[in-house]
Amino acid sequence: MPSSDAIVIGGGPNGLAAAARLAASGRRVTLCEAGAVAGGGAVTAEFAPGYRVSGLAHLLGHLDARVIAGMELERHGLAFAATGLATTAVSATGDHLRLEGAAGARLTGRIAPEDVLAWDRLRSRLMAFAAALAPMRAMAPPRLARGAANEMLRLARVGLGLRRLGRDEFREFLRMILINVADVAEDELSDDRLGGLLAFDATLGAWLGPRSPNSLILYLDRLAGGMAGQQAALALPKGGMGTVAAAMARGAEAKGVVLRTGARVARILVEDGRALGVALADGEEIRADLVVSAIGPKATLAGLVGPRHLDTGFLRQTAAIRARGGAAKLHLALTGLPDFRGADPKTRLVIAPSVNAVEAAFNPVKYGEVPDRPVMEAILPSAHEDGFAPGGHHVLSAIVQFAPHAPKDGADQARALMLERSLAVLEDHAPGLGALIAHAEMLMPQDIAARHGMVGGAWHHADLAVEQMLFLRPFAAVAQYRTPVAGLWLGGAGCHPGGHVSGAAGWNAAGAILAEGGR
Repeated sequence: MPSSDAIVIGGGPNGLAAAARLAASGRRVTLCEAGAVAGGGAVTAEFAPGYRVSGLAHLLGHLDARVIAGMELERHGLAFAATGLATTAVSATGDHLRLEGAAGARLTGRIAPEDVLAWDRLRSRLMAFAAALAPMRAMAPPRLARGAANEMLRLARVGLGLRRLGRDEFREFLRMILINVADVAEDELSDDRLGGLLAFDATLGAWLGPRSPNSLILYLDRLAGGMAGQQAALALPKGGMGTVAAAMARGAEAKGVVLRTGARVARILVEDGRALGVALADGEEIRADLVVSAIGPKATLAGLVGPRHLDTGFLRQTAAIRARGGAAKLHLALTGLPDFRGADPKTRLVIAPSVNAVEAAFNPVKYGEVPDRPVMEAILPSAHEDGFAPGGHHVLSAIVQFAPHAPKDGADQARALMLERSLAVLEDHAPGLGALIAHAEMLMPQDIAARHGMVGGAWHHADLAVEQMLFLRPFAAVAQYRTPVAGLWLGGAGCHPGGHVSGAAGWNAAGAILAEGGR
């Protein structure tokens, strides 16, 4: 029976980051990944003969600087086809708006001067709020308990950063984090394209509409990220997301991690309230005094541990974790480059005409229905580099909002309808695109769940919402990554600070483990 000092379950970015940090401390670490390659949802895969695309997320905006440096990712192959990627708010009439620089520092297109000033004011304010919150991503959530003074002090330092914004701005921060992004957009902006883009970005990957309470805080979470040293910047990884995962896998192995693919964990071995290792689906057991699960908290606690080893109240809290995928992923194999009415194909293309359009796309999902007019973010990676499609051909990758995770009329009908309506929206904005399609793949939340093992098809393993963030993520009893089972820790996207292909949750979890002596 093989043994290690630590076992990490799940070879996505967080699992790889946790494993690497633990191994760097001198521990023998085995990482068990169910798939054929490491990466989890961060993969580049062929979806039609000769056509490849990033399987889920397709842009980087949060890859943690500590992870990049600590795992030496650039030395192990991390490279970018584009950094500081511009965004185009695509119009069906060709009246596009291009945003360049951090979160749209520069606007290009037909827009009134007063709208530019309004955007600049709002953008500057939100960027300042996000910058003050950004240090929270790198810290374990504090315990809200007596005897946790040192932990609360860390949180107080973040509060001090907010206070340094000034009294008026601090009050405005307190007001804005409790309201929805639609109210902010409609109060501050009169240009529908900017309002639609703001509403879309605030709800991307979430099960919230722009009029849902507290939705603005998700936009601040987005702005708190960044790439290449630039706040809120986006980057397109060279070769797709699979190269990011491959660099992380090489970085982990260089630290001494034993990476086992095709090793699906069936259960966590628990005796007398302590984790002692894992049992794989083929019956093999691997022993270790420390187990870190980087898969979803529900799948870990309710599935791999099971009710026998957890009390009723804890199981109730686990069952209450909301994990609802609200996004679909569209892949198109194209025989030529589509023309989005003159928009630059090397930009991030967002189709979200207005705040109301984003809200209208969300409302049907609450009832298990497909929206009439989905909103979406699309990129054409083949416009940046070869290798994604045959010569002269292209691929389009789109995150389509919103998709029902529990369609009332069945998965097959919902998938077909989502594809039909998404293609209709694309055709309106890029006439002739339909004639270029050689193959189309639409992944609904239930497809994502089946392919990547994400409960509910939720990319973040648990809804990103104010009541499931920071010291409430995924719920208070396990927010510091430790579980009631001795030696078992959580370290996936369902923990603070969430997903985003960052590795931050896994890195934070490993840090918390090491701070406790590694047990």
